Amino acid sequence: MKTQKLFPAYKDYVWGGKRLVEEFGKTFEGDRLAESWELSFHPDGLTRLANGNTLSESVTKAELGKNLDRFSVFPTLIKFIDAKANLSIQVHPSDDYALNNENSLGKTEMWYIVDADDGAGIYLGFNAALTKEQLTAAIENSTFTDILNFYPVKKGECYFIPSGTVHAICKGCLILEIQQNSNLTYRVYDYDRVDANGNKRQLHVEKAMKVTSLDKFAPRKFSGMLGASKYFTVKKYAVTEKRTFQDQNSFNCVTCVEGNGTIDGEPILKGDSFFVPCGAQYTVCGNAQLVITSVRRYFVGIDLGGTNIKGGVVDDLGNIVAFDSVPTMRTQGDKAVAGRIAELVKSLVKRSGLTNEDIEGVGIGVPGLVDTQSGVVEYSNNLKWKNFDITKTVAQLSGLPVKIANDADVAALGEWLCGAGKGYCDLIMLTLGTGVGGGAVFCGKPYTGNRGAGIEVGHTVLVSGGRPCTCGRKGCAEAYCSATALKKMTVAAMEKNPDSLMWQVGSIKNVSGRTAFDYSDRDESAKSVVNEYIHWLSELTVNVVNAYRPEVVVIGGGVCGEKGRLTRPLNAAIKKYGFGKKLAPKCKVVTAKLGNRAGLVGAAALWL
Repeated sequence: MKTQKLFPAYKDYVWGGKRLVEEFGKTFEGDRLAESWELSFHPDGLTRLANGNTLSESVTKAELGKNLDRFSVFPTLIKFIDAKANLSIQVHPSDDYALNNENSLGKTEMWYIVDADDGAGIYLGFNAALTKEQLTAAIENSTFTDILNFYPVKKGECYFIPSGTVHAICKGCLILEIQQNSNLTYRVYDYDRVDANGNKRQLHVEKAMKVTSLDKFAPRKFSGMLGASKYFTVKKYAVTEKRTFQDQNSFNCVTCVEGNGTIDGEPILKGDSFFVPCGAQYTVCGNAQLVITSVRRYFVGIDLGGTNIKGGVVDDLGNIVAFDSVPTMRTQGDKAVAGRIAELVKSLVKRSGLTNEDIEGVGIGVPGLVDTQSGVVEYSNNLKWKNFDITKTVAQLSGLPVKIANDADVAALGEWLCGAGKGYCDLIMLTLGTGVGGGAVFCGKPYTGNRGAGIEVGHTVLVSGGRPCTCGRKGCAEAYCSATALKKMTVAAMEKNPDSLMWQVGSIKNVSGRTAFDYSDRDESAKSVVNEYIHWLSELTVNVVNAYRPEVVVIGGGVCGEKGRLTRPLNAAIKKYGFGKKLAPKCKVVTAKLGNRAGLVGAAALWL
C-alpha cells in the first residue's frame, strides 16, 4: 500500500456544529457534524479509502508495523470534534475494568486544540481530592461543576486525559482527539438538561463511581511530544517548504490542522488525514502544520557506572524522551545502589509524562560479570559486588520488569542500533571510563558470550607483570587505557614536573581525563602523557582488530570526547600494525555518536 488519503466516518450528534464542513472541507449533507472519525478500525465508524474499501480490511500486518504486534486489536482512534454546545461530563474506564465488565477496551485519550472561541474551555479532573460521598453529593446537588477544573483553552494547546479522569469538552472548542480504539463512555453529569419531552439524558453514575479517580488532577507534561501512551504517540511538525519522514516500526497517520501542501505529490488540505504504511518514506511540501500519530514502544535504560548512574526513557527508535543521572554512591552497598536505580526509574517515568503501564521494562548495563539469564551480577570489581540479584531487587522497588547485561555490551548495542555503528554488520566497542569495557555485535546480533558474560578486553594483559589492576592481575589494558589510568598518569606527570601548565587546574583533585589533552599542545609533560596513553590504546585496539576482525571499532566513554585526536593515531596504528596490513579486511576506528548515552540506549534496547 502507498500513502493513502482517508475518508472518515461521520457522527451528527445533537451538540455538533458546522465548522468541520464549512472550514475543514468535510463532505457531509446533514444539518450538523459533531465528529469526523479520521482513523478508525472501530465497528461503530470505519474509515475508508478512495476505492470505498475500509482501511481495516485493506491494510496488512506489515504495513501497520511491528510495534502493533503486541495488540490483539488496532489500538488507536483519531477524530475531529466540533462542539457547538457542551458535551456531557463523562469518564472512561481502564482496560482492566472494561474488559472484565463490558467486553471492550478502556479509553485513554488526548485533545489537541485545533481552534477555540474566546472563553471556550474544557472540564478536566477534580480540583481537590474527594471521597465517594462528596462526589455523590455533588452529583445529587447539581454542584458537580464546582468540584472540577475548568481550563480556558487556546489554539495549539494539548491536554492528556488518562482513563478514570472526569472530563468534558465545552462549547466553542474544535478538537483533534487521539484515543484508544474504544467507544465506551460513562456519563456522570449532564447539567440537568432535558430533551423536547422534558426527559433528562441517561447517566451511568453507578458504573462511573467504580472507575473514577478521586485524586486531585495533575496535568501531564510531555517532552518533545504532544502526548504519548502505549496506544499512541503524537507529535506536531511545522512544514515550511519540504520535509521527509520515515518510520521503520509503525504506521503514521498524518493530519493537517493548518495550512496546505502536498504529501507524496497528492494535495493535503486543512482537515485532511493520510495513512502512511510502516517503512514507507514520504515527503510533505508546502506550508502546513501537521499532527502525526504513530504507535511507539517505551523502555527505561540505565547505565550503571562506578561514579554515576545515567538513565533515560527511550523509545523503539532510540530517541531519549527523558534523561537524568544521579551519583552511584557505591560505598553504600549493592542494595542502596539498587534503591537509587529504582528511584531514578520512577523519576524518569514521571518526567517523561508516561506511566508504568506505558513502559515495557527496564534494561540495566552493569560493569563486570553478569548472568543475563538469572539477572545476577556475579562479580563487579568496580562496584565491589558479588552474586547480587539486581534484577529482582530493582523490579520489586520500581514495579517494572528488569533485564541486565554487561555495560560494554549494551553500549555496543546502542551504537550499533542508532549510533556510529549503524549500518555495519560486525562491530567492537571499547568504553573508556572508570574501567575499560568491551562489547561486540557480530553478524548483526549482539554477542553476549557464555551465560551473558560478554567479552572483557579490558582484562587482557598488555604488559606482563605491569601495573596492578582492580581485577587482581597485573598489566591489564584497564590499568593503561581507562580514563582512571589516564588521570593517574596525568597526576604522576604533574607531581614529577611542578612547572607543568597542567597545574593551572588548581590542584590534583581537579584533574580529569581531559586535562592532559587540554594542555598537550603547549606543555611537554601533558604531551608526554597523551602520547603514552595513545600508545597503549593503540596496542589494545590493534589486538582487538586482529582477534575479532570487525568492520568498525567504536570508542566510547568519557575519553571519546577527544574524537579525531584519538581516532587518527588509532587508525594509523591499525594500518601499520594490523595483521595482513593492506591485504587485511578494512576496519576503521570512530568515536561514539551517542556519547555517554550509548549505554542507556543499548540497555533499553535489551527489550527490543
